[in-house]
Amino acid sequence: MKFSTFLLLSVIAVTADSCALKNFDDVPEMAAVRPPVITHPSPQQLSPEESMKSMHLPKGYRVELVASEPMIEEPVAIEWDANGRLYVAEMVSYMQDINGTNENEPVSKIVRLEDTDGDGRMDKRTVFIDSLVLPRMMLAIDDRLIVAETYSSNLYSYRDTNNDGVADEKVQVYHDDTKDTRNLEHQRSGLMWNLDNWIYTSRQLRYKWDGNKLKIDSLIDVPDGQWGMAYDDYGRLFLSSAGGEVAALGFQQMPAYGELEFEEAQYEGDFHSPWPIIATPDIEGGKKRLREDSTLNHFTASCGQTIFRGDRLPKTMKGDLFICEPVGRLIRRAKVFTREGVRVVKNAYDKAEFLASTDMNFRPVNTATGPDGCLYIVDMYHGIIQEGNWTGPSSYIRPQILRYGLDRHIGKGRIYRIVHESIPPDTQKPNLLSASPQELVALLSHPNGWWRDNAQRLLIVRNEQSVVPALKDIVLKRSSLLDKLMFWKEKPTLQGRIHALWTLEGLHAADKSLLLEVMKDGNPELRKMAIWISEPFIKDNDAGIMKALVQMTNDPDVDVRTQLVQSLRYSTANIARPILEETVASDTSRAGMIYQAAQVTIGHLTTSLAVHVNTDNLTEADKAIVLKGAENFKSLCSSCHGNDGKGLKFGGSDRVAPPLAGSPRVNGDPSRLIRIVLSGLKGPVDGKEYPSIMPPQLNSEDEWLAEVLSYIRTNLGNKASTIHPQDIKKVRDIVGRRWDPWTLEELDRINESQHSK
Repeated sequence: MKFSTFLLLSVIAVTADSCALKNFDDVPEMAAVRPPVITHPSPQQLSPEESMKSMHLPKGYRVELVASEPMIEEPVAIEWDANGRLYVAEMVSYMQDINGTNENEPVSKIVRLEDTDGDGRMDKRTVFIDSLVLPRMMLAIDDRLIVAETYSSNLYSYRDTNNDGVADEKVQVYHDDTKDTRNLEHQRSGLMWNLDNWIYTSRQLRYKWDGNKLKIDSLIDVPDGQWGMAYDDYGRLFLSSAGGEVAALGFQQMPAYGELEFEEAQYEGDFHSPWPIIATPDIEGGKKRLREDSTLNHFTASCGQTIFRGDRLPKTMKGDLFICEPVGRLIRRAKVFTREGVRVVKNAYDKAEFLASTDMNFRPVNTATGPDGCLYIVDMYHGIIQEGNWTGPSSYIRPQILRYGLDRHIGKGRIYRIVHESIPPDTQKPNLLSASPQELVALLSHPNGWWRDNAQRLLIVRNEQSVVPALKDIVLKRSSLLDKLMFWKEKPTLQGRIHALWTLEGLHAADKSLLLEVMKDGNPELRKMAIWISEPFIKDNDAGIMKALVQMTNDPDVDVRTQLVQSLRYSTANIARPILEETVASDTSRAGMIYQAAQVTIGHLTTSLAVHVNTDNLTEADKAIVLKGAENFKSLCSSCHGNDGKGLKFGGSDRVAPPLAGSPRVNGDPSRLIRIVLSGLKGPVDGKEYPSIMPPQLNSEDEWLAEVLSYIRTNLGNKASTIHPQDIKKVRDIVGRRWDPWTLEELDRINESQHSK
């Protein structure tokens, strides 16, 4: 199809859809009502149609079946290519019995599903890749699919060169033979191309597409997620930690800027409590994790989250965070908003969930925004949803699994989509792999984020330098070729301008003059993006960019000033510190986002100084522990406690954390110190209040904690003994998974109790 004809049809379709959707802007949203709880659930496996009847949603919404067994089996993740073909990762060896026998055998698959008649239901299946070990990550680049398997650090792209639906080309795009020997629940997931053109995983790694290869960037001091991750229209990430029982985390700032959480301030109301409508006997946490009605009282398997960015559900849903809870058989819908620059998540309903099921085998493990503008759900439909390490003979959950026969419920799986009775799904079939550069530029303003993402990605992967002038016109709202086409009536949207700017970044065409102009834009999101993209210039301390940043210290928008203090991480302490202090002066609350983000940045800049490590009178083994601990301390702890352990002072303020040098807690009973590091510390310390609490480090490895505590106890003016991993494990076994930070009074009572025995 010629450019003019295709673009005409595409733009007319988009414009017509947009006009039609305006009629749905005021679609009334009904609150979710929690029905009576099923206290004695049946473990019987249901057909897809029966299972859909067991799902409760707010009025106006309904579930439609997209695919089910035998077309799919044990699905865990989905990914569309740019032509709308759906790839499904099937972990067919996952927990096929209560012991996880033969779980790591290479028998899993990625299948490709197609809807050939346009009715929204898949009717064609092809095994795209066979003989995989628990495939966990997929990313469609163009006609290539990048795939990662469990236990492997290597990444390969797969391509179907003869159009038979089966991959016949396999190319290694990232090479690392290091095996990931952690439990499969604790390994990376994601592989998500974000707005900023970095490809993120949930754990400390991100990649950049470079020609036909991936280049890696290792991140330090970052929040760790587990299964799944999400991003919004502005590139902000959202993670979950099932092991940490935290449904949403990592959404305050990008991981490259370090970890920043606001504990309870970032959660509105009782966010951590789910509201199932079915009793939950099969939970490893036991009865302490159950209410009186035997329903789950706390998120324990949060995963598979998505920020809904489609256009075919009520407008009020756009930007909402959806989180799967397969143990509770439900999906949480959370509103995301900002308070004093701090992002906050809140359950969209009062003591109820967006979707809750009474089917014991309903196991939602992933969600996604589809090309049709609807919300998709991956239901593994599996009896056991707990990996074999936690279903052993002494576990609480094992007899529950056996009592209900859940170990026999295998080999099934469903994919659903959520639709609304007032809004028809988009029936336009994507064909972006054949689209021209101009067509892709036009789609950067599509109302559905799925189309915008694919247009940006394809322009960058193809290195389409020909569209650079048009992209700059869109960013700067100048007249362009699109304006001259008589049928082009809609000006580029804010999202279109943002995507155009980041497409320029991906094409290495976001030059200094463009960024300086965008820093003056009337829209704060564009100003923020310009600062973000200018980081290579900040790293070089470019005089023109730095001058512009100084002028932005009093920007009226909190997010712009926050981005400023975050991006100054790439400058030097002597240049950045005056700008940081002037910016933080505009933050009226010391607990606000700007102050806390600036604190992390100045801590990072401070740790660029050399650290002297004292290893006198230590054994060779302990010397190695302490030296490694010094690196750990510099990468994380010094951002609050200071490079010298005396507590960081920001500007003219008091210290942001207690001093470690000479601390009786550091030099005293090791078990007391280990308790503090594992579960955190809150409240006054030595009669003084501090703006931040000591956050729990329960997810850190025993070796890492032993190293950093040994460094703290033998350096920074302290002269105590080293600590070893077995010391950490001993206390961890006593404390368990306590996430509530200690107070010194509680620790004193524990100490008194031990002495009285």
